[in-house]
Amino acid sequence: MRLTGFPLLVASSLLLATLAASETRPYYGGTLHVAMRAAPTSIDPVQPDWVGARNLFPLIFDTLVSLDEYGRPQPVLATSWEAESGNQRWQFSLRQGVTFQDGTAVTSDAVAASLRAANPSWKVVSGNNLVIVERDSPAPDLPAELALPRNSILKREPGRILGSGPFSVSQWDPGKKLVLAARDDYWGGRPFLDSIEIEMEESFREQIISFDLGRAQIIELAPEQARSAVTRGRRVESSKPVELIALVFQADAQSPDEGKQREVLSLSIDRKLLNTVVLQEGGEPGGGLLPNWMTGYSFLFPAEMNLTRAQQERAEIARTGLWNLGFDANDAVERVIAERIVLNAHDAGLRLQLASAGAADVRLVRVSLTSLDPRVALRELCGALGLPQPKFSSSSVDDLYAAESALLQSRRMIPLMHLRAVTAVSERVRGGREMPEGGRTWVNVWLTPEQP
Repeated sequence: MRLTGFPLLVASSLLLATLAASETRPYYGGTLHVAMRAAPTSIDPVQPDWVGARNLFPLIFDTLVSLDEYGRPQPVLATSWEAESGNQRWQFSLRQGVTFQDGTAVTSDAVAASLRAANPSWKVVSGNNLVIVERDSPAPDLPAELALPRNSILKREPGRILGSGPFSVSQWDPGKKLVLAARDDYWGGRPFLDSIEIEMEESFREQIISFDLGRAQIIELAPEQARSAVTRGRRVESSKPVELIALVFQADAQSPDEGKQREVLSLSIDRKLLNTVVLQEGGEPGGGLLPNWMTGYSFLFPAEMNLTRAQQERAEIARTGLWNLGFDANDAVERVIAERIVLNAHDAGLRLQLASAGAADVRLVRVSLTSLDPRVALRELCGALGLPQPKFSSSSVDDLYAAESALLQSRRMIPLMHLRAVTAVSERVRGGREMPEGGRTWVNVWLTPEQP
């Protein structure tokens, strides 16, 4: 009996293994449907600060380098690079055999022209399959800068922008819909998907309806929706905190009293309550511009509410003005956060009122991190917020901390928290490289066949 049953057991095991392998083996073909809330009117990567940009641009464009999970530059269109003494002049050797989406070659001249257009202050020259970048001052972080979306290599033609990425644009209705088609001639190999269709300007409610009806396989979720989505059985993927929400003042404090008034406002805000109640633990409260997972020291910046101290410092100010607090009127969560900040400020004795339109003395803003390199990320944040650029004297963590501390001491901004990017993903979605900050890239995603 045992000898008779053993071959059957082996055959059954082999069959189950074969079925399991077939379920995990990448499948070519199909269209991935994505819905997003953003409504970009351009796919130019020069200004990519909107949710979804980190996934979209690598589909169409390549950069010279990318960053790995430790923030270290890795080859993409550049196969190697080196800097001369002083880190002002860098030389990059280019990958050969790469083409733009119209079939024309990605030459050193094309790469140099693309970088010059994105960075007018850089001196960029081309040579024999080489590109040389020369900066006005030492640029030890240049490879990490070149991994930014705005430094994507592209070719501009009347009415369109061409990249060298794995997908080409087959339909583009600005702010509404983007359709991408897989490239058979991509230097890194053909993607598994035939196409990707991205519906834009979809509210979170509309996205969830499309997801539940099977019309979309990847959708965005608001950070505060993650918990309820999980309890309802949806497959949810969440990143590390990758978006800063902060208060930014229009100008520097005009007097010591105004500077102290900003300190009072910071002390009065209950960041923990905002995160637990409003955002349903969708973020991490913090007093720094960069999240703690990136620097390791953000917890050192004060972020706790201290109403007693705020009231004491308010009593030391002879006179306070009325501030208008601006926010995105189309963002329901921003409105709730702004309302809570006004209440906290009143408890501390400050006069603050909402201003959803028109001029504002201080504005509630949300800015995505665009780099895994903390120095590059801090510079990009400052540029997006209209703040002075940080000054670095070395590559040490202590120097990074000192630069961020100096920015915070200026009182031009009050960091509140860092938010996670959250998506709901269909069970049909497989593959895709996991991003260092969490979630997955859409490049090399594949779909299991639909059940009949």
